[in-house]
Amino acid sequence: MIIAVILAVCIIPYLIGSINSSILISKAVNGKDIRSSGSGNAGTTNMLRVYGKKLAAVTLVIDVLKGVAAVLLGMFLQWLAGRYFAPDGAVAAVSPYFKYIGAIFVVVGHDAPVFFGFKGGKGVATSLGCALMLNWQVGLIVAAAALLVMAVTRYVSLGSVLSAVFYLAVDTAYMAVVSGFDVYRLIFDILFGAILVYKHKENIKRLLSGTENKLGHKKEKE
Repeated sequence: MIIAVILAVCIIPYLIGSINSSILISKAVNGKDIRSSGSGNAGTTNMLRVYGKKLAAVTLVIDVLKGVAAVLLGMFLQWLAGRYFAPDGAVAAVSPYFKYIGAIFVVVGHDAPVFFGFKGGKGVATSLGCALMLNWQVGLIVAAAALLVMAVTRYVSLGSVLSAVFYLAVDTAYMAVVSGFDVYRLIFDILFGAILVYKHKENIKRLLSGTENKLGHKKEKE
């Protein structure tokens, strides 16, 4: 039974992440896949460029909620495991990390959706939803810092990439000062950020070469 619970905390978040809102919305609006327009990325920034603020906002909210749902599921499964498998020491040791596992898999699902040929977005909004649910104080600080970078530089990609660094730094500080150090949580923070940075590898190359387009540019790359 516990194996089924562990599989659920991996598979269900992945499937939630695979429901790509930008692809579904773009197809509903005019029958076109967002991946064939603009930067080709299935995310909020490309929706903003191609379809405008309203549909971009809807995309953003749905993608954030995917992260929220995945972490909530992990919390529920932790409760379930504690209720029915409490005597099992191994379960007690693993179940507090279900929410982190769910966070990883929902982002992977968004980035590589099984329903859309494994070509999705970059996971920024979904990662934000996860971060806010895992620790809302840390999530808000990271979001504010990332938005500040975007507002000052007008590079969405730079703010997104730096958010991975901010999250690692702020959550590590939070553990050091408030909750106590947890090596497995640190490993999660590193992996969580690494996925986000990896999905922006082409943006990083353009940032370094000075060819990355800024927010509002006609041919901007997300």
